[in-house]
Amino acid sequence: MRLTLLSLLQRSTPLLAAALLAACASKPATVSPVEASQGAQTTQITKTQKFLWFFSPYRPDIQQGNFVSKEMLAQLKNGMTKDQVKFLLGTPLMADAFHGKRWDYPFRLAKGNGELTTSTVVVFFDQDDKVARFEGGDLPTEQEYIERIAGPIKEFKKSEAAKDNLAPGKAPLPGGQESGTRQ
Repeated sequence: MRLTLLSLLQRSTPLLAAALLAACASKPATVSPVEASQGAQTTQITKTQKFLWFFSPYRPDIQQGNFVSKEMLAQLKNGMTKDQVKFLLGTPLMADAFHGKRWDYPFRLAKGNGELTTSTVVVFFDQDDKVARFEGGDLPTEQEYIERIAGPIKEFKKSEAAKDNLAPGKAPLPGGQESGTRQ
């Protein structure tokens, strides 16, 4: 059996193509460290990566850290105690023994499709363990976060028949009777 260059190329092409596609699709998105003043950062995937993702194995969404929304940060005020901050934002992911007057709330959401969202909120305390200042930048709202995880929220249109059925005292009974009427 004589191997020619053409037959060798024909035999190895599918293997080479599969290896190249797997290498391209498995490249993770990289994001530089997030400063608290920058707020949330999202890295989108390209159309090529989206196409090549079809050939890669399943990757679940991975959420790490504390999600702090714009609404939560708006409730945080100077002068709050550590217990009040813990109740509002949750237990800090990073409470360093060397920086006891600083609490860090990093957050990272790696979607299975390669999209990456990161943010950091930092709370600084004074000598009386009250909030002196905090940094967080432009954070997403809770609604935007839910849309990022589950997709856009769809609004359902109610039919006229359903609206009539919701009137008080008009609930249908078993057997097709309407409430309040006797047969």
